[in-house]
Amino acid sequence: MPLHPFIATLLETLKGLPALSHGSPDDARAFIAAGRARLGKGPDLPRVEDINLPGRSGVIKARVLMPCDAPDGVIVFIHGGGWVVGALDDYDTYVRTLAQRSGLAVVAVDYRLAPEHPYPAGLEDCEDALAAVIAGTVPGLPRGPVVVMGDSAGGNLATVCCARLPDRASVALQVLYYPVTDHDFTRRSYSQHGTGLPLTAADMKWFFAHYAPPGRWPDPEISPLRNADLSGHPPAIIVTAEYDVLCDEGAAYADRLAQAGVGVTHRQVDGVTHGFIRLHPLFEVADAELTEIATDIRRKIGVFTD
Repeated sequence: MPLHPFIATLLETLKGLPALSHGSPDDARAFIAAGRARLGKGPDLPRVEDINLPGRSGVIKARVLMPCDAPDGVIVFIHGGGWVVGALDDYDTYVRTLAQRSGLAVVAVDYRLAPEHPYPAGLEDCEDALAAVIAGTVPGLPRGPVVVMGDSAGGNLATVCCARLPDRASVALQVLYYPVTDHDFTRRSYSQHGTGLPLTAADMKWFFAHYAPPGRWPDPEISPLRNADLSGHPPAIIVTAEYDVLCDEGAAYADRLAQAGVGVTHRQVDGVTHGFIRLHPLFEVADAELTEIATDIRRKIGVFTD
């Protein structure tokens, strides 16, 4: 379908601005941070607290968001940004709303970023944070089901964390928004949507180059679609965007999980681009999707109430 009118207008405002990959990582981080104010503050919650979690390489910063005194479970949220950009404050509006609408506590992980901390630093931080939540060692969190969730590179880290779990049943659900699952830049969605959109093919190559040397890209811990055995993964919800270089590999990953016997729900949101879900305060399609995923999560982990 055609681009949603809001997205089309947004692209017009972005014309002439340099792509994320045209500058340094710090330039890209500053560009993303500059857009925070437009997203608004997000809902007030009973508890929002920045905490430190123990990791094998030192302290891992995280943000705990509690929508009520007794949430029905915990979402460990891993932000996107090509392993290079993204911060807790960039996603604060989103995770506040996610916590409020899902009724689950959210632990947003502030993992180390490349190129200062290349693979596997960020992955290990996410794995250690998830392990702490599963073990129940994070003070004040409920002992209900644990969901791991991420968008883009965060989706990549989320599903790779699931593959590394010693007990995959300890995660009730993985939720992946337009995840990075491969390094094949020749896919149809790359050729169709590789220029003129918020995430370009050149951006993805730049992100990969900062995250790991090319010889490592086929590793299933970087390209999880290359994993020879995906059986035993937690059930998954995968959401892709029609106008996105990552659309085809997200769909392919959903197919591979299903072929491995994993319960998968895959839906494509038409008329939108990569990164649309963070724009939920700005247009109705993204807002409706956030409500839908919050409801889906509750259903999948068995805490849905009419």
